[in-house]
Amino acid sequence: MPVVNLSMKSPLPSRLLATTALASALAFGLAAKDPKPTATPNKKPDLRIDATPVTDGKSPVVASYAEVVEPVQKAVVSIYSSKTVKERVQMNPYFRQFPGLFPEQERSSEQEGLGSGVIVSADGYILTNNHVVEGADKLKILLTDDREFTAKIIGTDPKTDIAVIKIDAEKLPVVTLADSDKLRVGDVVFAIGNPLAIGQTVTMGIVSAKGRNVHILEEVKGYEDFIQTDAAINMGNSGGALVDAKGRLVGINSAIYSPTRTNIGIGFAIPVNLAASIMNSLIATGTVSRGYLGVSADPLTADVAEQLGLAKDAKGVVIINVAPGSPAEKAGLKLTDVILGINEHPFTSLEDFRWTIAQLAPGSGAKLKIVRDGKEKLVDITLGTFQDKPDELFAGVTASPLNGEARKRLNLDPAVSGLLITAVAEDSPLRDRLAANMVIMEINRTPVSDVASARQALALRPDREFMLVYFRGGARIVRLPAR
Repeated sequence: MPVVNLSMKSPLPSRLLATTALASALAFGLAAKDPKPTATPNKKPDLRIDATPVTDGKSPVVASYAEVVEPVQKAVVSIYSSKTVKERVQMNPYFRQFPGLFPEQERSSEQEGLGSGVIVSADGYILTNNHVVEGADKLKILLTDDREFTAKIIGTDPKTDIAVIKIDAEKLPVVTLADSDKLRVGDVVFAIGNPLAIGQTVTMGIVSAKGRNVHILEEVKGYEDFIQTDAAINMGNSGGALVDAKGRLVGINSAIYSPTRTNIGIGFAIPVNLAASIMNSLIATGTVSRGYLGVSADPLTADVAEQLGLAKDAKGVVIINVAPGSPAEKAGLKLTDVILGINEHPFTSLEDFRWTIAQLAPGSGAKLKIVRDGKEKLVDITLGTFQDKPDELFAGVTASPLNGEARKRLNLDPAVSGLLITAVAEDSPLRDRLAANMVIMEINRTPVSDVASARQALALRPDREFMLVYFRGGARIVRLPAR
Protein backbone atom coordinates (compact mmCIF):
# COMPACT_ATOMS: atom_id res chain seq x y z
CA MET A 1 0.00 0.00 0.00
CA PRO A 2 1.49 3.37 -0.97
CA VAL A 3 2.05 5.59 2.05
CA VAL A 4 2.58 9.33 2.11
CA ASN A 5 4.25 10.57 5.26
CA LEU A 6 3.01 13.77 6.79
CA SER A 7 4.10 15.13 10.13
CA MET A 8 2.63 18.18 11.73
CA LYS A 9 3.60 19.56 15.13
CA SER A 10 2.40 22.81 16.61
CA PRO A 11 3.04 24.28 20.09
CA LEU A 12 0.15 26.70 19.57
CA PRO A 13 -2.40 25.06 21.94
CA SER A 14 -0.07 25.13 24.98
CA ARG A 15 0.94 28.71 24.23
CA LEU A 16 -2.66 29.68 23.89
CA LEU A 17 -3.42 28.04 27.22
CA ALA A 18 -0.59 29.94 28.94
CA THR A 19 -1.67 33.23 27.39
CA THR A 20 -5.24 32.66 28.51
CA ALA A 21 -4.13 31.94 32.08
CA LEU A 22 -2.03 35.11 32.17
CA ALA A 23 -4.90 37.19 30.84
CA SER A 24 -7.21 35.76 33.52
CA ALA A 25 -4.72 36.59 36.26
CA LEU A 26 -4.36 40.17 35.02
CA ALA A 27 -8.10 40.56 34.79
CA PHE A 28 -8.51 39.24 38.31
CA GLY A 29 -5.90 41.69 39.61
CA LEU A 30 -7.59 44.66 37.91
CA ALA A 31 -10.97 43.59 39.24
CA ALA A 32 -9.60 43.45 42.78
CA LYS A 33 -8.28 47.01 42.55
CA ASP A 34 -11.36 48.49 40.88
CA PRO A 35 -14.57 46.62 41.74
CA LYS A 36 -16.76 49.23 40.05
CA PRO A 37 -17.92 48.40 36.47
CA THR A 38 -16.33 50.75 33.99
CA ALA A 39 -18.36 49.86 30.89
CA THR A 40 -21.90 48.96 29.85
CA PRO A 41 -22.36 45.14 29.76
CA ASN A 42 -22.46 43.69 26.23
CA LYS A 43 -25.76 42.43 24.90
CA LYS A 44 -26.08 38.64 25.03
CA PRO A 45 -25.73 37.01 21.61
CA ASP A 46 -28.73 35.44 19.94
CA LEU A 47 -27.94 31.72 20.04
CA ARG A 48 -29.69 29.02 18.08
CA ILE A 49 -30.37 26.25 20.58
CA ASP A 50 -31.94 22.84 20.05
CA ALA A 51 -32.40 21.22 23.43
CA THR A 52 -34.21 18.13 22.14
CA PRO A 53 -32.56 14.69 22.45
CA VAL A 54 -30.40 13.53 19.55
CA THR A 55 -33.01 10.83 18.79
CA ASP A 56 -36.79 10.94 19.15
CA GLY A 57 -36.72 7.92 21.43
CA LYS A 58 -38.75 5.89 18.96
CA SER A 59 -35.89 4.83 16.69
CA PRO A 60 -34.30 1.59 17.86
CA VAL A 61 -30.77 1.87 19.20
CA VAL A 62 -28.28 0.24 16.81
CA ALA A 63 -26.46 -2.28 18.97
CA SER A 64 -24.84 -4.24 16.17
CA TYR A 65 -24.00 -4.07 12.47
CA ALA A 66 -23.34 -7.81 12.26
CA GLU A 67 -26.24 -8.49 9.88
CA VAL A 68 -24.88 -5.82 7.54
CA VAL A 69 -21.24 -6.91 7.66
CA GLU A 70 -21.46 -10.71 7.65
CA PRO A 71 -22.65 -11.16 4.03
CA VAL A 72 -19.99 -8.73 2.77
CA GLN A 73 -17.16 -10.52 4.58
CA LYS A 74 -17.73 -13.62 2.45
CA ALA A 75 -17.10 -11.56 -0.71
CA VAL A 76 -13.80 -10.06 0.50
CA VAL A 77 -10.72 -12.15 -0.24
CA SER A 78 -7.04 -12.16 0.65
CA ILE A 79 -4.59 -11.89 -2.27
CA TYR A 80 -1.11 -13.37 -1.90
CA SER A 81 1.25 -12.31 -4.69
CA SER A 82 4.70 -13.58 -5.52
CA LYS A 83 7.29 -12.61 -8.09
CA THR A 84 10.86 -13.53 -8.91
CA VAL A 85 13.31 -10.68 -8.51
CA LYS A 86 16.70 -10.87 -10.20
CA GLU A 87 19.69 -8.84 -9.10
CA ARG A 88 23.31 -8.74 -10.17
CA VAL A 89 25.92 -10.28 -7.93
CA GLN A 90 28.78 -7.90 -7.23
CA MET A 91 31.83 -9.05 -9.22
CA ASN A 92 35.25 -9.26 -7.64
CA PRO A 93 37.24 -6.25 -8.96
CA TYR A 94 40.11 -8.61 -9.87
CA PHE A 95 38.00 -10.43 -12.49
CA ARG A 96 37.03 -7.17 -14.17
CA GLN A 97 40.55 -7.11 -15.65
CA PHE A 98 39.48 -9.96 -17.93
CA PRO A 99 36.37 -8.78 -19.79
CA GLY A 100 34.40 -11.60 -21.38
CA LEU A 101 36.11 -14.38 -19.43
CA PHE A 102 34.02 -14.01 -16.30
CA PRO A 103 30.40 -13.13 -17.17
CA GLU A 104 28.34 -11.26 -14.61
CA GLN A 105 26.23 -13.44 -12.35
CA GLU A 106 22.61 -12.95 -11.34
CA ARG A 107 20.89 -13.96 -8.14
CA SER A 108 17.15 -14.70 -7.98
CA SER A 109 14.91 -14.27 -4.97
CA GLU A 110 11.20 -14.63 -4.31
CA GLN A 111 9.31 -11.51 -3.26
CA GLU A 112 5.90 -11.90 -1.63
CA GLY A 113 3.08 -9.44 -1.08
CA LEU A 114 -0.32 -9.31 0.56
CA GLY A 115 -3.47 -7.42 -0.31
CA SER A 116 -7.22 -7.78 -0.40
CA GLY A 117 -9.89 -7.94 -3.08
CA VAL A 118 -13.66 -7.87 -3.55
CA ILE A 119 -15.67 -10.47 -5.49
CA VAL A 120 -18.10 -8.60 -7.74
CA SER A 121 -19.47 -11.45 -9.87
CA ALA A 122 -20.50 -15.01 -9.05
CA ASP A 123 -18.23 -16.35 -11.82
CA GLY A 124 -15.06 -15.00 -10.23
CA TYR A 125 -14.28 -11.40 -11.21
CA ILE A 126 -12.46 -9.60 -8.39
CA LEU A 127 -11.75 -5.89 -7.97
CA THR A 128 -8.50 -4.87 -6.28
CA ASN A 129 -5.67 -2.33 -6.52
CA ASN A 130 -3.12 -2.22 -9.31
CA HIS A 131 -0.30 -1.99 -6.79
CA VAL A 132 -1.45 -5.25 -5.16
CA VAL A 133 -0.92 -7.31 -8.34
CA GLU A 134 1.63 -5.23 -10.26
CA GLY A 135 4.54 -7.35 -11.51
CA ALA A 136 3.24 -10.52 -9.87
CA ASP A 137 4.19 -13.89 -11.38
CA LYS A 138 1.57 -15.73 -9.35
CA LEU A 139 -1.58 -14.74 -7.45
CA LYS A 140 -3.13 -16.96 -4.81
CA ILE A 141 -6.65 -16.09 -3.62
CA LEU A 142 -7.91 -17.19 -0.21
CA LEU A 143 -11.64 -17.06 0.54
CA THR A 144 -13.13 -16.82 4.00
CA ASP A 145 -14.19 -20.49 3.81
CA ASP A 146 -10.49 -21.41 3.33
CA ARG A 147 -10.84 -22.31 -0.35
CA GLU A 148 -7.78 -21.37 -2.42
CA PHE A 149 -7.64 -20.40 -6.10
CA THR A 150 -5.02 -19.23 -8.55
CA ALA A 151 -6.03 -15.97 -10.24
CA LYS A 152 -5.15 -14.45 -13.59
CA ILE A 153 -4.92 -10.74 -14.28
CA ILE A 154 -7.63 -9.49 -16.64
CA GLY A 155 -6.36 -5.91 -16.79
CA THR A 156 -4.82 -3.10 -14.78
CA ASP A 157 -5.04 0.69 -14.80
CA PRO A 158 -2.14 2.35 -12.97
CA LYS A 159 -3.68 5.80 -13.49
CA THR A 160 -6.53 4.96 -11.09
CA ASP A 161 -4.80 2.12 -9.19
CA ILE A 162 -7.53 -0.34 -10.21
CA ALA A 163 -6.98 -3.95 -11.29
CA VAL A 164 -9.34 -6.75 -12.27
CA ILE A 165 -8.40 -10.38 -11.65
CA LYS A 166 -10.40 -13.60 -12.11
CA ILE A 167 -10.61 -17.04 -10.57
CA ASP A 168 -12.25 -20.10 -12.13
CA ALA A 169 -15.20 -20.69 -9.85
CA GLU A 170 -18.99 -20.49 -9.84
CA LYS A 171 -21.72 -19.43 -7.43
CA LEU A 172 -19.36 -17.27 -5.42
CA PRO A 173 -20.63 -14.77 -2.83
CA VAL A 174 -20.73 -11.26 -4.27
CA VAL A 175 -21.01 -7.74 -2.93
CA THR A 176 -23.71 -5.27 -3.99
CA LEU A 177 -22.48 -2.01 -5.51
CA ALA A 178 -23.85 1.34 -4.35
CA ASP A 179 -23.88 4.72 -6.13
CA SER A 180 -20.80 6.36 -4.63
CA ASP A 181 -21.87 9.77 -6.01
CA LYS A 182 -24.63 9.77 -3.38
CA LEU A 183 -22.20 9.18 -0.52
CA ARG A 184 -22.14 12.07 1.99
CA VAL A 185 -19.59 13.31 4.48
CA GLY A 186 -20.65 11.85 7.82
CA ASP A 187 -22.05 8.59 6.42
CA VAL A 188 -21.06 5.49 8.39
CA VAL A 189 -18.69 3.15 6.54
CA PHE A 190 -16.84 -0.10 7.22
CA ALA A 191 -13.41 -1.12 5.93
CA ILE A 192 -12.93 -4.87 5.36
CA GLY A 193 -9.67 -6.57 4.48
CA ASN A 194 -6.67 -8.49 5.79
CA PRO A 195 -4.46 -5.93 7.57
CA LEU A 196 -0.93 -6.95 8.50
CA ALA A 197 -1.77 -10.58 7.60
CA ILE A 198 -3.62 -11.16 10.88
CA GLY A 199 -6.79 -12.31 9.13
CA GLN A 200 -9.93 -10.65 7.86
CA THR A 201 -10.82 -7.60 9.93
CA VAL A 202 -13.72 -5.13 9.95
CA THR A 203 -13.25 -1.55 11.14
CA MET A 204 -15.78 1.26 11.36
CA GLY A 205 -15.70 4.99 10.74
CA ILE A 206 -17.33 7.73 8.73
CA VAL A 207 -16.77 9.44 5.41
CA SER A 208 -14.40 12.26 6.38
CA ALA A 209 -14.24 13.96 2.97
CA LYS A 210 -14.88 13.38 -0.74
CA GLY A 211 -12.98 14.27 -3.89
CA ARG A 212 -9.56 14.14 -2.28
CA ASN A 213 -6.48 14.59 -4.49
CA VAL A 214 -3.40 13.74 -2.46
CA HIS A 215 -0.90 13.21 -5.33
CA ILE A 216 -0.39 9.51 -4.60
CA LEU A 217 -0.68 8.75 -8.34
CA GLU A 218 1.37 11.73 -9.48
CA GLU A 219 4.22 9.61 -10.90
CA VAL A 220 1.90 8.00 -13.44
CA LYS A 221 -0.05 11.23 -14.06
CA GLY A 222 -3.06 9.51 -12.56
CA TYR A 223 -6.56 10.60 -11.69
CA GLU A 224 -7.53 10.96 -8.04
CA ASP A 225 -11.01 11.39 -6.59
CA PHE A 226 -10.59 9.60 -3.27
CA ILE A 227 -13.10 9.04 -0.49
CA GLN A 228 -11.39 9.89 2.81
CA THR A 229 -12.34 7.88 5.88
CA ASP A 230 -11.22 7.41 9.47
CA ALA A 231 -12.13 3.70 9.42
CA ALA A 232 -8.86 1.96 10.26
CA ILE A 233 -6.92 0.94 7.13
CA ASN A 234 -3.50 -0.69 7.41
CA MET A 235 -0.96 -2.54 5.26
CA GLY A 236 -2.79 -5.48 3.68
CA ASN A 237 -6.12 -3.63 3.43
CA SER A 238 -5.25 -2.45 -0.07
CA GLY A 239 -7.89 -3.61 -2.54
CA GLY A 240 -10.39 -4.40 0.20
CA ALA A 241 -13.94 -3.17 0.56
CA LEU A 242 -15.31 0.08 1.92
CA VAL A 243 -19.03 -0.49 2.48
CA ASP A 244 -21.89 1.67 3.71
CA ALA A 245 -24.37 1.02 6.54
CA LYS A 246 -26.46 -1.10 4.16
CA GLY A 247 -23.53 -3.35 3.33
CA ARG A 248 -23.12 -1.98 -0.20
CA LEU A 249 -19.71 -1.43 -1.75
CA VAL A 250 -18.90 2.30 -2.00
CA GLY A 251 -15.13 2.17 -2.47
CA ILE A 252 -11.94 0.11 -2.90
CA ASN A 253 -9.47 0.84 -0.11
CA SER A 254 -6.20 2.09 -1.56
CA ALA A 255 -3.88 4.15 0.64
CA ILE A 256 -3.25 5.94 3.92
CA TYR A 257 -1.49 9.05 5.14
CA SER A 258 0.84 8.12 7.96
CA PRO A 259 4.30 8.93 9.35
CA THR A 260 4.39 5.47 10.95
CA ARG A 261 3.04 3.32 8.07
CA THR A 262 0.10 2.42 10.30
CA ASN A 263 -3.37 3.86 10.62
CA ILE A 264 -3.78 7.32 12.15
CA GLY A 265 -7.32 7.85 10.91
CA ILE A 266 -6.62 9.17 7.40
CA GLY A 267 -7.38 6.53 4.79
CA PHE A 268 -8.39 6.75 1.13
CA ALA A 269 -10.65 4.62 -1.05
CA ILE A 270 -11.39 4.74 -4.79
CA PRO A 271 -15.11 5.47 -5.38
CA VAL A 272 -16.91 2.36 -6.63
CA ASN A 273 -18.51 4.23 -9.55
CA LEU A 274 -15.03 4.90 -10.90
CA ALA A 275 -13.78 1.41 -10.06
CA ALA A 276 -16.76 -0.23 -11.80
CA SER A 277 -16.33 1.92 -14.90
CA ILE A 278 -12.65 0.98 -15.17
CA MET A 279 -13.47 -2.67 -14.49
CA ASN A 280 -16.08 -2.87 -17.27
CA SER A 281 -13.63 -1.36 -19.76
CA LEU A 282 -10.81 -3.72 -18.73
CA ILE A 283 -13.04 -6.78 -19.00
CA ALA A 284 -14.45 -5.73 -22.39
CA THR A 285 -11.26 -4.54 -24.09
CA GLY A 286 -8.29 -5.13 -21.78
CA THR A 287 -7.62 -1.39 -21.79
CA VAL A 288 -9.18 1.85 -20.57
CA SER A 289 -10.37 4.42 -23.11
CA ARG A 290 -10.41 8.03 -21.95
CA GLY A 291 -11.72 11.19 -23.52
CA TYR A 292 -9.24 13.64 -25.05
CA LEU A 293 -9.71 17.38 -25.59
CA GLY A 294 -6.19 18.43 -26.61
CA VAL A 295 -5.45 21.47 -24.48
CA SER A 296 -3.03 22.38 -21.72
CA ALA A 297 -4.54 24.57 -19.04
CA ASP A 298 -3.83 26.46 -15.84
CA PRO A 299 -6.18 27.00 -12.88
CA LEU A 300 -8.24 30.18 -13.05
CA THR A 301 -6.87 32.31 -10.19
CA ALA A 302 -8.53 35.43 -8.79
CA ASP A 303 -5.92 37.69 -10.44
CA VAL A 304 -6.27 36.08 -13.85
CA ALA A 305 -10.07 36.11 -13.57
CA GLU A 306 -10.02 39.84 -12.89
CA GLN A 307 -7.70 40.48 -15.85
CA LEU A 308 -10.05 38.56 -18.13
CA GLY A 309 -13.08 40.48 -16.91
CA LEU A 310 -14.51 37.72 -14.72
CA ALA A 311 -15.55 37.72 -11.08
CA LYS A 312 -12.68 37.05 -8.69
CA ASP A 313 -14.43 33.94 -7.37
CA ALA A 314 -15.02 32.47 -10.83
CA LYS A 315 -14.04 28.81 -11.20
CA GLY A 316 -12.56 27.16 -14.28
CA VAL A 317 -9.35 26.71 -16.25
CA VAL A 318 -7.45 28.91 -18.70
CA ILE A 319 -6.18 27.42 -21.97
CA ILE A 320 -2.42 27.94 -22.40
CA ASN A 321 -1.87 25.58 -25.33
CA VAL A 322 -3.97 23.93 -28.05
CA ALA A 323 -2.55 20.77 -29.65
CA PRO A 324 -2.47 20.81 -33.47
CA GLY A 325 -5.16 18.60 -35.02
CA SER A 326 -6.81 18.04 -31.65
CA PRO A 327 -10.57 18.11 -30.99
CA ALA A 328 -10.02 21.47 -29.28
CA GLU A 329 -8.41 22.99 -32.37
CA LYS A 330 -11.14 21.60 -34.62
CA ALA A 331 -13.77 23.17 -32.35
CA GLY A 332 -12.04 26.56 -32.57
CA LEU A 333 -10.76 26.86 -29.01
CA LYS A 334 -8.06 29.51 -28.55
CA LEU A 335 -5.36 30.56 -26.11
CA THR A 336 -6.66 32.39 -23.01
CA ASP A 337 -10.16 30.98 -23.49
CA VAL A 338 -11.58 30.19 -20.07
CA ILE A 339 -13.38 26.84 -19.81
CA LEU A 340 -16.03 27.03 -17.11
CA GLY A 341 -17.58 23.59 -17.52
CA ILE A 342 -18.75 20.79 -19.77
CA ASN A 343 -22.26 19.37 -20.23
CA GLU A 344 -23.55 21.59 -17.39
CA HIS A 345 -20.86 20.27 -15.04
CA PRO A 346 -18.92 23.26 -13.64
CA PHE A 347 -15.17 22.82 -13.19
CA THR A 348 -13.99 23.50 -9.64
CA SER A 349 -10.27 22.87 -10.19
CA LEU A 350 -7.68 21.82 -12.76
CA GLU A 351 -7.84 18.26 -11.45
CA ASP A 352 -11.62 18.27 -11.81
CA PHE A 353 -11.18 19.41 -15.42
CA ARG A 354 -8.68 16.61 -16.23
CA TRP A 355 -10.76 13.99 -14.48
CA THR A 356 -14.10 14.97 -16.02
CA ILE A 357 -12.73 15.01 -19.59
CA ALA A 358 -11.01 11.66 -19.07
CA GLN A 359 -14.24 10.02 -17.91
CA LEU A 360 -16.14 10.95 -21.08
CA ALA A 361 -16.28 8.38 -23.87
CA PRO A 362 -14.03 8.95 -26.89
CA GLY A 363 -16.11 9.99 -29.89
CA SER A 364 -18.90 11.39 -27.76
CA GLY A 365 -20.21 14.90 -28.28
CA ALA A 366 -20.12 17.51 -25.54
CA LYS A 367 -20.89 21.16 -24.91
CA LEU A 368 -18.14 23.31 -23.43
CA LYS A 369 -19.04 26.47 -21.60
CA ILE A 370 -16.30 29.02 -22.23
CA VAL A 371 -15.59 32.71 -21.80
CA ARG A 372 -13.84 34.61 -24.59
CA ASP A 373 -13.34 38.38 -24.56
CA GLY A 374 -15.58 38.63 -21.53
CA LYS A 375 -18.53 36.86 -23.17
CA GLU A 376 -19.87 33.42 -22.33
CA LYS A 377 -20.60 30.98 -25.14
CA LEU A 378 -21.25 27.28 -25.71
CA VAL A 379 -18.94 25.31 -27.98
CA ASP A 380 -19.85 21.91 -29.46
CA ILE A 381 -16.98 19.46 -29.44
CA THR A 382 -16.38 15.80 -30.29
CA LEU A 383 -13.86 14.21 -27.94
CA GLY A 384 -10.93 12.16 -29.17
CA THR A 385 -9.18 9.23 -27.53
CA PHE A 386 -6.46 9.93 -25.00
CA GLN A 387 -3.32 8.06 -26.01
CA ASP A 388 -1.04 7.21 -23.10
CA LYS A 389 1.37 5.67 -25.65
CA PRO A 390 0.81 7.68 -28.83
CA ASP A 391 3.10 5.44 -30.94
CA GLU A 392 1.51 2.15 -29.86
CA LEU A 393 -0.68 0.68 -32.60
CA PHE A 394 -1.35 -2.69 -30.95
CA ALA A 395 -0.47 -4.02 -27.52
CA GLY A 396 3.33 -4.07 -27.45
CA VAL A 397 3.66 -2.87 -31.06
CA THR A 398 4.94 0.66 -31.77
CA ALA A 399 5.08 2.34 -35.16
CA SER A 400 6.02 5.63 -36.82
CA PRO A 401 5.61 7.24 -40.26
CA LEU A 402 8.06 5.94 -42.85
CA ASN A 403 10.72 8.62 -43.47
CA GLY A 404 13.67 9.05 -45.81
CA GLU A 405 16.24 7.86 -43.28
CA ALA A 406 14.35 4.61 -42.70
CA ARG A 407 13.93 4.11 -46.44
CA LYS A 408 17.66 4.40 -46.96
CA ARG A 409 18.53 2.13 -44.02
CA LEU A 410 16.13 -0.59 -45.20
CA ASN A 411 16.87 -0.05 -48.90
CA LEU A 412 13.18 0.20 -49.73
CA ASP A 413 11.69 0.51 -53.18
CA PRO A 414 10.33 4.06 -53.85
CA ALA A 415 6.88 2.52 -54.45
CA VAL A 416 6.71 1.26 -50.86
CA SER A 417 4.91 3.67 -48.53
CA GLY A 418 3.12 3.30 -45.24
CA LEU A 419 3.73 2.93 -41.52
CA LEU A 420 6.99 1.47 -40.17
CA ILE A 421 6.84 -0.92 -37.20
CA THR A 422 9.63 0.26 -34.89
CA ALA A 423 9.42 -2.37 -32.13
CA VAL A 424 7.49 -5.47 -31.06
CA ALA A 425 7.65 -6.35 -27.37
CA GLU A 426 8.44 -9.91 -26.32
CA ASP A 427 5.09 -10.21 -24.55
CA SER A 428 3.05 -8.74 -27.42
CA PRO A 429 0.19 -11.06 -28.51
CA LEU A 430 1.15 -10.24 -32.13
CA ARG A 431 4.83 -11.14 -31.83
CA ASP A 432 4.29 -14.20 -34.04
CA ARG A 433 2.80 -12.09 -36.86
CA LEU A 434 4.56 -8.74 -36.77
CA ALA A 435 8.21 -7.70 -36.57
CA ALA A 436 10.34 -4.58 -36.33
CA ASN A 437 11.19 -2.96 -39.72
CA MET A 438 7.99 -4.32 -41.26
CA VAL A 439 6.11 -1.67 -43.29
CA ILE A 440 2.31 -1.62 -42.99
CA MET A 441 1.08 -0.42 -46.38
CA GLU A 442 -2.68 -1.01 -46.01
CA ILE A 443 -5.13 -2.01 -43.29
CA ASN A 444 -8.50 -3.39 -44.40
CA ARG A 445 -7.70 -2.22 -47.96
CA THR A 446 -7.12 1.35 -46.72
CA PRO A 447 -3.68 2.99 -47.22
CA VAL A 448 -2.10 4.21 -43.97
CA SER A 449 0.70 6.67 -43.33
CA ASP A 450 0.65 7.29 -39.57
CA VAL A 451 -0.71 5.79 -36.34
CA ALA A 452 -3.85 7.91 -36.46
CA SER A 453 -4.86 6.76 -39.96
CA ALA A 454 -4.02 3.17 -39.01
CA ARG A 455 -6.36 3.32 -36.01
CA GLN A 456 -9.14 4.68 -38.21
CA ALA A 457 -8.64 1.85 -40.72
CA LEU A 458 -8.71 -0.73 -37.92
CA ALA A 459 -12.06 0.61 -36.75
CA LEU A 460 -13.64 -0.14 -40.15
CA ARG A 461 -13.65 -3.94 -39.75
CA PRO A 462 -13.04 -4.93 -36.11
CA ASP A 463 -14.49 -8.38 -36.84
CA ARG A 464 -12.08 -9.23 -39.68
CA GLU A 465 -8.84 -7.31 -39.85
CA PHE A 466 -6.02 -7.86 -42.32
CA MET A 467 -2.99 -5.88 -43.40
CA LEU A 468 -0.84 -5.61 -46.49
CA VAL A 469 2.76 -5.42 -45.28
CA TYR A 470 6.18 -5.18 -46.93
CA PHE A 471 9.00 -7.11 -45.30
CA ARG A 472 12.41 -8.32 -46.46
CA GLY A 473 11.88 -7.51 -50.11
CA GLY A 474 8.31 -8.65 -50.61
CA ALA A 475 4.67 -7.91 -49.86
CA ARG A 476 2.35 -10.25 -47.96
CA ILE A 477 -1.03 -10.37 -46.22
CA VAL A 478 -1.11 -10.56 -42.42
CA ARG A 479 -4.41 -11.47 -40.78
CA LEU A 480 -5.12 -10.22 -37.27
CA PRO A 481 -7.22 -12.02 -34.67
CA ALA A 482 -10.80 -10.74 -34.33
CA ARG A 483 -11.30 -8.39 -31.40
